[in-house]
Amino acid sequence: MTAASSIRRLTLIVAGRPDQLTGGYIYDRRIVESLRASDIAVEVIGLDGRFPWPDDIARESLQRALGGCTDRSLVVVDGLAASAMPDVLAVHARRLTLVALIHHPLGDETGLNDHQRETLLGLECQALQSATGIIVTSTFTQRRLIELGIDEDRISVIEPGITPVPVAAADNDTPRLLCIATLIPRKGQHLLLEALADLKAHDWHCDLIGDETRDERYTERLRGLISEHQLEQRVTLHGALPPETLETHWQQSDLFVLPSFYEGYGMVITEALAHGLPVITTTGGALADTLPDSAGVHVPPDDAPAIRDALQSLLFDNSDTRSAQYQALRQGALTARQTLNDWPGAANQFLICLNQLHATPAS
Repeated sequence: MTAASSIRRLTLIVAGRPDQLTGGYIYDRRIVESLRASDIAVEVIGLDGRFPWPDDIARESLQRALGGCTDRSLVVVDGLAASAMPDVLAVHARRLTLVALIHHPLGDETGLNDHQRETLLGLECQALQSATGIIVTSTFTQRRLIELGIDEDRISVIEPGITPVPVAAADNDTPRLLCIATLIPRKGQHLLLEALADLKAHDWHCDLIGDETRDERYTERLRGLISEHQLEQRVTLHGALPPETLETHWQQSDLFVLPSFYEGYGMVITEALAHGLPVITTTGGALADTLPDSAGVHVPPDDAPAIRDALQSLLFDNSDTRSAQYQALRQGALTARQTLNDWPGAANQFLICLNQLHATPAS
């Protein structure tokens, strides 16, 4: 990193264990690693309790974490950890430099009813009033916050970086599809399975990688679909995997598929591009922005037939070789790979933003 910094230390507060293998936690962790590499002391505090609907344990944990910070400390608070507790943040807003880190608004999560959605969005907007500034991880989330009435001047966009990796060969005789996402309904793996069920006449294999414990009912639903469609020999559920094992799957794959209903950025899309892999994803949330049209295919959310048709056109175009469209998108992914920022670069932008905010007098 190159930014001259007056900041020598800061605190980052997250919900639950900081080592979780989802996009938001990986973003937080990579930024922290790069800041520490530049001799910035970063204390990471994982809160106990329930999120995003905080219980008493969560409230006490946030109060204890903020209360333990000395006056004028710089504290970055991940949105999942505190956006539903504006009253706790308000107590400390005058004595601390609070920076909100928002991956996507809490109320944009799928599976909420209208009352729950409006409640979370209202609480988050209140919480953001206590922040000196707001960092978001995509221009889409910036636009969403502006729609919710947040002043654009208070929002800084710092998109994720990537870790340099080798290009995947993408030359399997039998196409290998890869989907990496926590097994929860918002990620839409059931749609991919329904699409693949219509393509059993073709040779392919699909690896589904992601935490199976977050929503065990949904995991069982996926297992049921695999059994119902007789895909046991064609689809492998791996659970969450460590980075070195994950990289092996990246290198063995030909196409990445993310059928999410919504993403605040979709870091795994840029990981696919970093490996030079074409992508099929949706237009849900930030995904329409994250994936360049030159490197993949966008389909509407919640549309299994559209996923099926995209797979058909890319991989099974009635020929012995990948379609011309696949080859063009593969080249597009390789080109996009050259434009991606790395994590030290993202952390440098993050540090510049924090320096500016920490110099702002407390309100």
